[in-house]
Amino acid sequence: MSVRDDVAERIPGGDAGLIVAVLLVIYAAYVLAGVGLGYSVRGQLNTIGVLTFYIGVFAMLALALNLQWGYTGLFNIGIVGFMAVGIYVMALVSKPLYESGGAAQVGGLGLPLIVGIVAGMVAAALLGAVIALPALRLRADYLAIVTIAMSEIVRFSFLSGELQQFRLFGERVGFGGGSGLILDFTNPLEAFFQSFGLWDAYLGFVSVFEVIIPNNPKPVVDGLVYGAVLLGFVAVYFWLLKRTGESPFGRVLKAIREDEDAANSLGKNTNRFKIKAFMLGCALMGLAGILWLMTSGAVTPNFFRPRITFFVWIALIIGGAGSNTGSVLGGAVFAALLYQGPRYLKNLIDTVIPNADAPSGFGPAVSPLISNFDPAPLFFYTIDSVRQLQLVFMGLALIWLMHNRPEGMLGHRKETAAGIPLTGSRASASAETDGGDAGGGSDE
Repeated sequence: MSVRDDVAERIPGGDAGLIVAVLLVIYAAYVLAGVGLGYSVRGQLNTIGVLTFYIGVFAMLALALNLQWGYTGLFNIGIVGFMAVGIYVMALVSKPLYESGGAAQVGGLGLPLIVGIVAGMVAAALLGAVIALPALRLRADYLAIVTIAMSEIVRFSFLSGELQQFRLFGERVGFGGGSGLILDFTNPLEAFFQSFGLWDAYLGFVSVFEVIIPNNPKPVVDGLVYGAVLLGFVAVYFWLLKRTGESPFGRVLKAIREDEDAANSLGKNTNRFKIKAFMLGCALMGLAGILWLMTSGAVTPNFFRPRITFFVWIALIIGGAGSNTGSVLGGAVFAALLYQGPRYLKNLIDTVIPNADAPSGFGPAVSPLISNFDPAPLFFYTIDSVRQLQLVFMGLALIWLMHNRPEGMLGHRKETAAGIPLTGSRASASAETDGGDAGGGSDE
């Protein structure tokens, strides 16, 4: 029995129950930390909203990467490039038409947001196809080099003055260059509720929160609702990839991952399957980039540096490649512990020890430890520099995982060829795949 099966059987609801249980533990820990920090109700709800936002975006990106790496074995480290294409194309399509005298130096085509979102996904998928056609003939490290080079080419293209401003269909449009692009389209939540005629009802819902948040509760409620929307998208990603993994198409992808030559020998056009999987994953990454940044008010090319790609890889490694459930949990754990966690830890320690004097540099922090065996200065220096040391903590966590659990929390790839288990007491049960794994086999 696999680790995932063993854990899921102990929790009502299986995989969904496991995800909900982990999320509840994370939220409870943050609420308790907020109580310790003395946060008001507004502060607590803001914390939950921000945490939910990052859990949603990292879970979506980890699921999209799991399609490419966990299912098909495609080593894509250009994730951030597809995110950039998604949001920039969406902005180009959905920003209002240019008006002289406005804050925005360039406009868009003025089309509805949903059209812009679809256009961004299609553009990311087409970029994936352009890369896939020549690059998927390469293996492992070479494909990684091509994809990370592509992401940097995309970033520098959006930085260039050539694309800062130009005319399209007679309209003054552009990508803003290094100064960034103002996202001055309608607020996505407002556009969503207005499309269903529910905007007044939503404003009434917001007014209910005035009981606990007397002053301007709308930004707080907007954050919570948008976080809930992102979790809804995570559920859609999960369902889509689970169905994909259980389909004949998904089984071919996993055959390619394990032995491409064997899949070719069975008459499967592996290049075509890889291109389709790569394009689908790139479209999902483009959508995740749109959802991440469409409410930010502005976007700059330098946001899309390679470190975000490696954040997504860490999230997938934590959860386990080949497991959709693991991808969601990896995104949640990464967001809560490694991405947002250090800042809350610093705030908590500052509350407990408010007047701690941290050394100004690494030397003054280490010398008392060497001379007097006094670890306090190094401890306070570490806490004071926790944001700068965040990448160090991520690296240490990654090293620990590689040594102690390289398959991640729930990742495992051993599968049976049959559609149902053929041995054991569960022979009559249908096979679980969770996208990347079929049940009935035992993990080593």
